[in-house]
Amino acid sequence: MSAMAFNPHAIRAIYKFEMARTFRTPLQSIVSPVISTSLYFIVFGAAIGAHMPAVGGVSYGAFIVPGLIMLSLLTQSIANASFAIYFPKFTGTIYELLSAPVAWWEAVIAYVGAAASKSILLGLIILLTATFFVPLRIEHPVFMLVFLALTATTFSLFGFIIGIWADGFERLQVIPLLVVTPLTFLGGAFYSIDMLPGFWRTVALFNPVVYLISGFRWSFYGAGDVSVGVSLAMTLVFLVGCIAVVGWIFRTGYRLKN
Repeated sequence: MSAMAFNPHAIRAIYKFEMARTFRTPLQSIVSPVISTSLYFIVFGAAIGAHMPAVGGVSYGAFIVPGLIMLSLLTQSIANASFAIYFPKFTGTIYELLSAPVAWWEAVIAYVGAAASKSILLGLIILLTATFFVPLRIEHPVFMLVFLALTATTFSLFGFIIGIWADGFERLQVIPLLVVTPLTFLGGAFYSIDMLPGFWRTVALFNPVVYLISGFRWSFYGAGDVSVGVSLAMTLVFLVGCIAVVGWIFRTGYRLKN
C-alpha cells in the first residue's frame, strides 16, 4: 500500500462493500445476536431477576443490561473485523488491496469503521429491545454513546489484528471464545465486583473488561465499580495499543504477504 494523498473514494468503497455484506445476511448479522441477547433478558432479567435483590438501588434485570450489551458489542466487533480482513487473505484478493493506491490507514479506517458501525447499530437495537423486558434509564446518554463508539472501535481494531494473525477459520474463534467471552463474564456483566471478597476484587481489577463494563454502566445509572475517568482512560489506552499494533503489522508486512 502506498503512502499517498488522502483517498476518500477508497475508504467509501471498502466501507460500503462491508456494510452491504451485513445487510445481505440480516438474520446472521443482526437478528441472531439480538435474539440470543433477548434470551438473557428473559431468563436473567424477567424470570430470575424478579427474585434477586436490587444492586446499588437498581433492579437486577436493569443492572445486567449494560453488561449484556457490552458482551454482544465485544464479540460482534471482533467477529465482524476479523472475518472482514481474513476473508481477503483466504481468497487471495488481499494482494489487490496491498498493490492498490490505498494507504494502509485508509484500509484500516474502512474495515474497522464498517465493523464498528455494525456493532454500534446492533448495540442500539439490543438497547431498544431491552426496554421491552426491564425498566431502563440512561442518566448520561452522551457518555453512553461515547463508550459505545470507543469500545466498538477498539475491539474492531482488536478483531482486525486477530484476522491478520489467524491462519485458519478455527483460529478466528480461539481468542473470542477462550479469552474475551470469559473475561466479559468475569468482568461484572452479571454482578458488581464490589460483591466479591477483597482478594478477588483486587484480582478482578486486572481484567480490562471490568473498566469497559463499569464505565458503560455508569452512563446508565451514575455508578460503577471504578471511577468513570479510570474506565475512559483504560479504554483509550487499549485503543492506542491496538492502533500501534496495526501500524506495526503494515510496516513489517506481518502475515500479510505470506
